[in-house]
Parts: sequence; structure tokens; C-alpha cells
Amino acid sequence: MDSAIDRECSTLIGSGTMGVGRMNPRSLSETIKAYAKALGFDLVGIAPLKPPAHADFYAEWLKRGYAGEMAYLTRNQGRRQHPEEAMPWAKSVISVAMNYYAPFEEPREKGTRGWLSRYAWGEDYHEVLKERLLTLLELIRQEAPHVQGKAFVDISPILEREFAAQAGVGWVGKNTNVISPELGSFLFLGELFLDVELEYDRPIFDHCGECTLCLKACPTDAFVGPYTLDARRCISYLTIELRGSIPLELRPLLGEQIFGCDICQEVCPYNRKPIPTNEEAFQPRDGLSAPELTPLLALSEEEFRERFKGSPVKRAKRRGLARNVAVALGNLRCEEAVPALAHALKDPEALVRAHVAWALGRIGTEEAQLALAEALKEENDPEVIREIRLALGGEGESSGRPPQNEIGQLPDAADLCYTVSSEFIGGEW
Repeated sequence: MDSAIDRECSTLIGSGTMGVGRMNPRSLSETIKAYAKALGFDLVGIAPLKPPAHADFYAEWLKRGYAGEMAYLTRNQGRRQHPEEAMPWAKSVISVAMNYYAPFEEPREKGTRGWLSRYAWGEDYHEVLKERLLTLLELIRQEAPHVQGKAFVDISPILEREFAAQAGVGWVGKNTNVISPELGSFLFLGELFLDVELEYDRPIFDHCGECTLCLKACPTDAFVGPYTLDARRCISYLTIELRGSIPLELRPLLGEQIFGCDICQEVCPYNRKPIPTNEEAFQPRDGLSAPELTPLLALSEEEFRERFKGSPVKRAKRRGLARNVAVALGNLRCEEAVPALAHALKDPEALVRAHVAWALGRIGTEEAQLALAEALKEENDPEVIREIRLALGGEGESSGRPPQNEIGQLPDAADLCYTVSSEFIGGEW
């Protein structure tokens, strides 16, 4: 752990103000919060363990199929809706948040670049938060030795946004993200369940008001309405969680997004003047904020693992990232990328070849058409053959646009995708 964090925690332990084993709920709660802040958590709140207020809404959300192919959400539905049954020993939940916002620095060298969600610019947050939550538990045990606890970060089967809202860390906004009035919504969340009663914080009231900027800004029209996201249309789902083919009608709307999406956060008024994170682990890795696309398309499995070691990007796997890169190159209609795309028509993954074919059809130059025609002679995968034929026949089906819902007119993807020189990279539109 960071030496500065060690020193601050040691100072708290040696202050003499914390009587081991004799702390009442209020003083123990204050101590826990002091330790959490010393460990680098920007926000901390405490709530009693009880069934989430929106558990029934979550069940209906799953029933309507809005989770897409994320089967793990259904498998653990009972635990998410009734954590008190899964952990009958627990009485309190400590919710923490870390700010991960890092300003965008335009690359010195121009190029054909894509966009990764800000949360993926640095180290894998799961490891960072989990380690510090476990350290927090050990520090708590120095004050109350017999405390039982369990730490959770993101991938665990709990409705973490519910606990964050109940603990006063923020409120769940219309874009379904937890929003802090002080820090906005670029937050990583974590929880520590304890078997002791503590002094509890009050929830924060919803501050979204009449604002619908996030709903209207979504390029794929993924919001069914306020507070309700159809993940099957969400760019983050399509570029990270979806393992198969991206629907034809949605591909043009992905713009240059190759891993995740920040658009519904960037437009939020509470992110208009974001505070940069002080956490070293969340500072951008070299070449991740706006990476060149063509080199990513050519990565081998070994090169992918090496480049994204310790990064959230590895969740998409090489085949998923290459699929996304192909779509971005097609949306950019980048003629310079045709040779690299033509080479990728021999990728070992049929999923990649299919999306590369779509991209070449989107670009539509003579060189692109020739590459597709040559590939068709040797291709034996039915889905790839179908994509090549569609690409050779013109944009056709691949240029379709999804239906609009009651939220409003669907924005033009070209106006919403992130380009390196975009004025709204920092949140301004």
C-alpha cells in the first residue's frame, strides 16, 4: 500500500483517542470513516442492512429482458434482492466510493483513434478497492477485535448502488449511475458488510429534477425512460458484456467507442466541472485514453494479454476488442485502414472477421471491395459469408437505424462519437 496511506493510518491508530473494545456505535462509526478517508476513499457512508428498496423493480427489469445476455444477474437474483438472507450475521453496510475522473490529454501524434471509457484508463479498480476494503476491515478489528466482515466490489451479487444511495454516498440518477453532489458520477463503489450496529447516515434526495440530458444524449436510445436502461442497446454492454455479434442496426451508432461509454455521464450537469482523481492507480496508462485503432486490430492473444495486464479492458477479451475496433474503423470510414482490415479478414476468430467485413463494406472503396471478394472465395463460416455478401451488396441492412422511443429524436451518431479534437471531451457540449 502507498506509504502516505500507511503513515496516515498509523497516525490514527497511535492518536490515543480510540479505546479498543469500548467504542459505542457513534464513535466506532466516526473511527471507521476516518480510517476510510485515510485509505483514500473519497466518500464513505453507513447504512443498516435491509432488503434493497428497489428489489421488486430489479426483478421486473430482469423479467423484461433488459439484462441481455448477462445471465449471472439472474443466477444470483435472490442474493441481490435479499442480502440479509445470504448474510444473516451482517447488521451494517459501509459504502465507499473513489473518484476515477482523469482529464483527457490530446495525444501529440494524430491518428485514427478510438475511445475507451474513462474507468478503463488506469489499473483494474476491483483489485484497488478490494485490497483497501480488506485493510479497512483489519483496522476496524484493531478497535473491535471480534468484528466479522466481508468486502464486495462490483462483481459480487449485491445491488451496490442501492446501498450507496441508502448510505448517503449519492443518489441514483436518471442515467442509473450513482451521482454525488460533490464529485459527480465518475465513481467506483465498494461495500464492507459488518456484524455490528453503527450510526447510520441519511440518504440523499434525488437532485435530477427536470433534467433529461443523459436520456437524450444516448446515441443508441438505450433508456426506456428515466432510471431504466435497456442494456441490450447500451454501448457499454455492446462493447464489453456482449460476447457475440453486435446488431447490425446498432453498429453505426457506436461511433468510435471501443470499450464502454461515458456519454450519459459527460452531459450530466454534476460532471460539468469534475474534480480530477488523486489516486495514482487511476491515472491514464500510456495510449489508453484515445488509442490508435489499427495496431489494436493486429494484436495477438499474447500481445493483448501483455498490453492490458491489470486493466479492465481484458474483460472484453481480444476477440471482443478487435470486433469493436473493426466497427469503429468502419464508422470512421477510414480508407487508410483498409490494408489492416483486409489482413484481419484472416483473423482466427469468425466474430472478428464478420465485423471486419462490415467495416470494409462501410468504407466501400475499390480496394475494400476487392479484399472482400477475395475473402469470400476462401471463407467457410456461414455468418462471415453472410456479412461479406451484405458488405459487397452495399450498406443495405447494415446502415439501418433503430426505432425511436418516446424520449425524443435519436441524435446523429456522428455528432455524438468521441473524436480526439471534440470540444465535449471534458464534459462541455
